[in-house]
Amino acid sequence: MIDRPSNPARLPVPAGFGRGVVLVSVFVCAACGLVYELELVALAAYLVGDSVTQASVVLSVMVFAMGVGSLLAKWLYARAAVGFGLIEALLALVGGGSAMALYAAFAWFDEARVPMVGFSFAIGVLIGAEMPLLMTLIQRIRAQDPGVALADLFAADYVGALLGGLMFPFLLLPFFGQLTGTLLTGVVNAVAGGVVVLWLFRQDLSRRGRWSLLAVNGVVLVLLLVGTVFVAPFERAAREAVYGPDVRVATRSDVQEIVLTGDGRRELELFLDGRLRVAARYEERYHQSLVRPAMSGGPHARVLILGGGDGLALREALAYPDVRSVTVVELDPALVELAREDEQLRRLNRSAFADPRVRVVTSDAFDWLRDRARTRADRGHVAPGGPGTRGPATRSTYDVIVSALPDPRISANTKLYSREFYGLAARVLAPRGRVVVHAGAQDLGSRAFWTVESTMRAAGLRTTPYAVPGRTPAHTSDGDRGHRREGNGRRHWSFVLASGHHTGEPPPVRVAATGRDGDPPRPEALAPGRLREAVSRAQRARIGGLPPSSLMRPRF
Repeated sequence: MIDRPSNPARLPVPAGFGRGVVLVSVFVCAACGLVYELELVALAAYLVGDSVTQASVVLSVMVFAMGVGSLLAKWLYARAAVGFGLIEALLALVGGGSAMALYAAFAWFDEARVPMVGFSFAIGVLIGAEMPLLMTLIQRIRAQDPGVALADLFAADYVGALLGGLMFPFLLLPFFGQLTGTLLTGVVNAVAGGVVVLWLFRQDLSRRGRWSLLAVNGVVLVLLLVGTVFVAPFERAAREAVYGPDVRVATRSDVQEIVLTGDGRRELELFLDGRLRVAARYEERYHQSLVRPAMSGGPHARVLILGGGDGLALREALAYPDVRSVTVVELDPALVELAREDEQLRRLNRSAFADPRVRVVTSDAFDWLRDRARTRADRGHVAPGGPGTRGPATRSTYDVIVSALPDPRISANTKLYSREFYGLAARVLAPRGRVVVHAGAQDLGSRAFWTVESTMRAAGLRTTPYAVPGRTPAHTSDGDRGHRREGNGRRHWSFVLASGHHTGEPPPVRVAATGRDGDPPRPEALAPGRLREAVSRAQRARIGGLPPSSLMRPRF
């Protein structure tokens, strides 16, 4: 079908120009290959959770598979042009369609891990076979020292990888989205491979071989382009398979995917990056259990809410008439806008963001606390309880800090449950202030929950853990999207209430009696006896001796 590799290639252009075409093809294929890798890492972290683990699995499997592909390429040296053409067509199809296939496996079969490993291996094998075949082809154009040829190939490969790495977050994701962007990358990949084989090395192919490769590339291009046309209906169908048929809002902000379900017949549910954050049936009891013990333990004129862009923790804080100001630090302004504008969600949070006492800051909670602590230090203030707590210091601290942040087992959020983070929170805490934390969707006996509690103690806070009976919705709300729970199961919502080191004793978990000092009515679930049992329940489940989590040694 082709001449032996030792024979010079018969090209339609001068050898120097042909060599440049091969190097450009290396550049383009390397960019496409890195896009496939990044797409698998991003989608695996999104669907399965724990981005560090998923990135490690995808990259290690892919690099191993590249070695396998290099070995298998030896069987194609005698047919390098045909082999390269087939490999690029297959890589374009597998890599370009991998995002859609992986999301389909998650949506309809509730499984993403096995397909993720399978696609990583398949794409790695195909990428690994590229370079040996390209080395053969470029040597057939003009024989040169193997070291020089390899240097040129690897230079083009690495520069192309740089382009692919930059295009993925700055061009493909924001302008085309993950599915369309990956499909279009496959189109470019197929065209680059087709140009090399069907134009530059066409004399190496028999007429039948030429038409066969042209048909294969044509089918691949048609499949990929048709896929781009059906991305929108595919996403709608997959979204319905995951969330149900009553999706009202589905949008991707600069931070996360936001999905809101509930059509009047079904209660509202809010999902952030596929993880359930709000279920209308249970949220009031949950947010009362989170916020009210912290509000009832002392002064609460100034409140800081970290996260809580849905406005539900804010609603509970504003229920106290002597609250003078509430600062909400939320990373995603789109979530706050939804909480302001969506009728059902606004009804649930009782238009909390319209209250003049509320100030919303769009920022990462860790960065904002660090800037706040530095500002206090620049003004000459010291830690709560010291001489700098009078006058301006009081206005720069908070009586209550509510941490309503995502699960700590999501890698991007581990810093929000670190010793350094709680140390910064302690620095902006008023002398009699309290901090309350819900450590994600942790069960009471979870090592992750008790690691949060241990980390808060290591930061100098006095802690009182407590656990209130709750329910598990059908969708997972923890760091792992890869499995959805079946049905509604009984469980406990586990919290940690803490005070600064100057108080000496951990804060009591209590809620003021109904109507006392103008406070909102006390729910039966937060009656004194129930809260004593909540504290006792947590103490019975304590796991001691766990090391704290830090920025340098995350424990989640």
